[in-house]
Amino acid sequence: MSVSYLTPEGFKKLKEDLEQLRSVERARISAQIAEARDKGDLSENAEYDAAKEAQGLLELKIAKMEEVMANARVVDESQLDMSKVLILSKVKLRNPVNKMEFNYTLVAEQEADLKAGKISVNSPIGKGLLGRSAGEIVDIQVPNGTMKLEILEISR
Repeated sequence: MSVSYLTPEGFKKLKEDLEQLRSVERARISAQIAEARDKGDLSENAEYDAAKEAQGLLELKIAKMEEVMANARVVDESQLDMSKVLILSKVKLRNPVNKMEFNYTLVAEQEADLKAGKISVNSPIGKGLLGRSAGEIVDIQVPNGTMKLEILEISR
């Protein structure tokens, strides 16, 4: 498992989501299993089978989240270099072809939300921007070819 870099808010949300799964969702699925078990013959009980499958998927999700938390590093924004694009950088970009400008914040994969302008450092654009400086024009490999982006500004 690789290290996940999270903002303090992202770590808090991950912790809250994990607690919700452990306390509320586990209890809900256990109740479904008990209810299905009370209906009799388990060999032909579709409700029981579905509840057991849901329980397995929930436990897998919990295990993955616990692994992410165990390998998480909370990033202190005040310690980050402002001259290069890093995780938590707010980057103002321009497409030199159509002159469109847009802003992204680079975040951990778990915190990515394109509608909020947050892209993963593991995305093609995120990877292409990491370590770059303002004023650079970068060629980024995207699924439909190569995209040129000019880094106009880096902030926190």
